[in-house]
Amino acid sequence: QVQLAESGGGSVQAGGSLRLSCVISGGTFGAYPVWWYRQAPGKQRELVASVTMGGDTNYADPVRGRFTISRDITRKAVYLQMTSLKPGDTAVYYCHYGADWGQGTQVIVSS
Repeated sequence: QVQLAESGGGSVQAGGSLRLSCVISGGTFGAYPVWWYRQAPGKQRELVASVTMGGDTNYADPVRGRFTISRDITRKAVYLQMTSLKPGDTAVYYCHYGADWGQGTQVIVSS
């Protein structure tokens, strides 16, 4: 059974940084890309970034140039480094792998 454990969320001021982690246990790591999504209050869940095990990355336009996704195959982990955070980045961030989702980690950015 695949389990995704996110961490690293918190409250920061605009312009600050956070690093989210997603550790994947169970299943076969690398069978699928890993995706970060986010959901703000009252809004639909949206894609933030993705990474394949080969290292190919993709970013949503609102975060491109500010966020960096990476993976550590040895640790079976995927990270989302977020810089120059804006109040509009406030959301619950979810890790998604195959058919599985993590529980989410809250990010709050204050102006």
